[in-house]
Amino acid sequence: MPTPSTSDSVLVAVADGVATVTLNRPEARNALNGEVRAVVPALLAELGARDDVAAIVLTGADPAFCAGLDLRELSGETAGAVDVASLVVTDRGPFAAMGTPIIGAINGAAITGGLEYALACDFLIASERARFADTHTRVGIMPGWGLTVRLAEAVGVRRAKHMSATGNFVDAPTALAWGLVNLVVPHGELLATAQQIGRDIASILKANVSELMSIYNEQEFTLRAQQWGIESERSLAWLSKSFDRGALAGARQGIQERGRAQV
Repeated sequence: MPTPSTSDSVLVAVADGVATVTLNRPEARNALNGEVRAVVPALLAELGARDDVAAIVLTGADPAFCAGLDLRELSGETAGAVDVASLVVTDRGPFAAMGTPIIGAINGAAITGGLEYALACDFLIASERARFADTHTRVGIMPGWGLTVRLAEAVGVRRAKHMSATGNFVDAPTALAWGLVNLVVPHGELLATAQQIGRDIASILKANVSELMSIYNEQEFTLRAQQWGIESERSLAWLSKSFDRGALAGARQGIQERGRAQV
């Protein structure tokens, strides 16, 4: 099958039943601008529907996994400032549930929207350089991709509140101890490890894996529908009444410098 059409900002390669999708804006720490936010969900859905793809590895171009939303775009400092209300997704998060497992290969900092991308993966393999932070409060926006549900589920409510209230970074060993990631491996072995897990999945009949993943997905959103509804309702209300682009523009440099210090 031909390689899906993407963009320079999102790369894809398919081999041995495993698709590797790479966020490719390293100069911006793979921040999620409008183009990336449009390409990634469509690309993952396209790959998930292919018979020759049994698993997907999602990673970032070094040095970061993903720094979250593009703050220049979000603050209105660039043309075509994002409509913040469009960021809230009520049923799944940044990309749709599907039967093809998504393995997050977290190669560096995963911050705010980047953390939500990681949490939307089915499981995570982390480099020793991985760092995780929720800086929604520093940016002045509220989560709209399920972070308050998924982060609390992954690390426990108290740890999730700690991360969200402080914006402090959690390193890879701590993320492993807390249950946020499945494995921590040397940086140079990250992609090979994640792809090998993908090949392990590819060694099983795809219909069997897809059905089991679909059961997990259905249970996940049946049991937590009210929690997702609370987050999306409160996020939309905050973004429509309280989000201040000017305040973000003034704070952007400090926020970015703080994040880059962790790389």
